[in-house]
Amino acid sequence: MKIITSLLLFSCTLLSAQTFTKQYTLKGSNTVYRDFWDVKKYEICVKPTFESKSVSGKNKITFEVLKEGDNQTLQIDLQAPMQYEILEQSFGPISHKREGDFVFITPEKPLKKGQRYSLTVAFTGHPLIAKNAPWDGGWVFAKDEKGRPFMSVAQEGAGPSLWLPLKDQWLDEPDEGMTMKILTPQGMVGVGNGRLIEKTELKDHTAYVWEVKNPINGYSMVPSIGYYAHFAETFAGEKGNLDLDYYVLDYNLEKAKHQFKQVKPMMEAFEYWFGPYPFYEDSYKLVETPYLGMEHQSNVAYGNKYENGYLGRDLSGTGVGLKWDFIIVHETGHEWFANSITASEKADMWIHEAFTSYSETLFTQKYLDPVSADRYQVGTRKAIRNDRPIIGSYGVNKSGSGDMYYKGASMLHTIRESMNDDVKFRAMLRGLNKQFYHQMVSSKQIEAAMSRLAQSDLSSIFDQYLRTIKVPQLELVHNTKNQTLEFRFLNTVEHFNLPIHLNKERTIKPTAQWQSVKLKKGEAFAVSPNYYITVKTSTK
Repeated sequence: MKIITSLLLFSCTLLSAQTFTKQYTLKGSNTVYRDFWDVKKYEICVKPTFESKSVSGKNKITFEVLKEGDNQTLQIDLQAPMQYEILEQSFGPISHKREGDFVFITPEKPLKKGQRYSLTVAFTGHPLIAKNAPWDGGWVFAKDEKGRPFMSVAQEGAGPSLWLPLKDQWLDEPDEGMTMKILTPQGMVGVGNGRLIEKTELKDHTAYVWEVKNPINGYSMVPSIGYYAHFAETFAGEKGNLDLDYYVLDYNLEKAKHQFKQVKPMMEAFEYWFGPYPFYEDSYKLVETPYLGMEHQSNVAYGNKYENGYLGRDLSGTGVGLKWDFIIVHETGHEWFANSITASEKADMWIHEAFTSYSETLFTQKYLDPVSADRYQVGTRKAIRNDRPIIGSYGVNKSGSGDMYYKGASMLHTIRESMNDDVKFRAMLRGLNKQFYHQMVSSKQIEAAMSRLAQSDLSSIFDQYLRTIKVPQLELVHNTKNQTLEFRFLNTVEHFNLPIHLNKERTIKPTAQWQSVKLKKGEAFAVSPNYYITVKTSTK
């Protein structure tokens, strides 16, 4: 998603353990109203109306029953003040009621395990309007520079249920993808995820139908409506030719043709480090939006004003970040980490943001050079606050600290430095994308897989950087009398295991206890700044 620093903070309300209510549990956990059915497909129709700032439409939800039991009440999420109507269902009579942001639907007859059913829910109303998209959730009814309507929705934090009835849960993606029909006023273009499969001119509007063949997370399912111009090209990737499509406001066409030349080298870099782009069947798109950006699957939102850096600024403070367009790179990195490999719940959102923030460094290395990449990565540490742990609270729709971005990236850079083997590190990243391709995963699964692929126990490193706010301190004492180097770690978790390579030549494995090694005459013992630790050096 969007990035951190004092300029950009992930928009989640800070909640103490005492303030979690039933609403948070219903939003954030796999309740008995969710765990017995699996979404197979969404078929969405949406019509936004600029003048009234309202949306209407319907969603046909196809699902499979996973287990039978006494409680077969389905929870459909739809946030107030949106209204709903049950249009039809394939499983006979039902009763239904609304409680806050949830609609509970109870079939009169039991649903059978292994059977597929469908439910069509209409929606209408005035959805939450974003005050400062994308950092708060809601629809955006803006005007372009010519004063024409320009509409989309920012919904990662608030969830797509702010306008759309669905199972609003990261754990359950529609296995067979979705279709989205967008009804727009004549002259406007509606862009959704995946590929455009149908365009129909009707009496007073135009219908654009988009199809996604792959599983897709709910917050990625986004319509954008504007006076778009379209151009396209093809990238020769690891799985063949990948279609690259660009939808930009008509007066920005020439700017976009110049700025988007960065896409092909970016794709080359990401496929090198992570493996093939995960959604060849659905193509890749950059779509101009009335807000900064977001990682919508195969439909990346772009609003960086056709400038390098982050709105013309370098978040690392080194100048390196002005060599490329931050939104193109960061949001596309999420296609691998967030859209293909998806955290099963918000507490483990670091899986999305740490790897994607680190993708900026990996892209820089491939696009520029390793020295620039290291400078950029170390520079981004000024955004780290160490205010609370990166991992959030489970089961209550609660993410952890915004440090999941650049502290998480610094953790990955530290692991890479400790491995001292880029061939193995790259194989680890590609291995993750192969093992967890199109899957919902937990932090523990990612941690275990990384240890296995690195052929090293990384568990204490994850505990240190994900679950505490303590920064390890390495003490080095040069004993000039007997030419030894004494060393130990402070401020660490128990059994902290982080090998330190001195000048990439000598490896030491500090613990909480003093150890020493004999130095050769004139031997240096510099510690790379690529480690996210503090180093205290003294002489005796």
